[in-house]
Amino acid sequence: MSLPRSNYDPRRVCLNPFPNVNLGKHRRTVGIYLAGALFALANWTFLDAAILSAHAHPPYDEPQIPPPVHVTFVDWIPGICSLLGMLVVNMIDKDRIRGDEGFGDSRAVWRARLFLFIGFALMAGGLAGSVTVLVLKYILGGYTEQYTYYGYANVSQNVAMMLSAVFLWIAQSASSEYDYNLTL
Repeated sequence: MSLPRSNYDPRRVCLNPFPNVNLGKHRRTVGIYLAGALFALANWTFLDAAILSAHAHPPYDEPQIPPPVHVTFVDWIPGICSLLGMLVVNMIDKDRIRGDEGFGDSRAVWRARLFLFIGFALMAGGLAGSVTVLVLKYILGGYTEQYTYYGYANVSQNVAMMLSAVFLWIAQSASSEYDYNLTL
């Protein structure tokens, strides 16, 4: 063991501790606003690419040549999967996953954890799908940077949506300024 015995805690999972960020009494509000901003940025980025694709014009010197590629429904599927995953993850009661509140039914905790896994799997599948669309449709297609932006926007949408889900999960798990600790 590389840690001195005085610093060792048997409940510790990671070798390096996570940083302790203190945002004061408004940490929950900051987390929720940050998650909302990331969600808006994610969808704005992809909608920007979709609108650019819909209004793409042929070059002015060759008006008979149409734009080579457009954003189609295939490009929308990864974002839809990430959105569904985000909804599933953030609808779960956090106390059920921990097994708190004396639910009495051990199957309820198992079902909540399965539901959480399905939500994260949907988000991971959305991210993997967006990378696949980027590589197969835009990069291997040999399009210019103007058209590969559509694929990069799709990937950035899914990354930002996953980060938004994580920030919202952490913010909802934090105690608000109205929670009181009444232990004796």
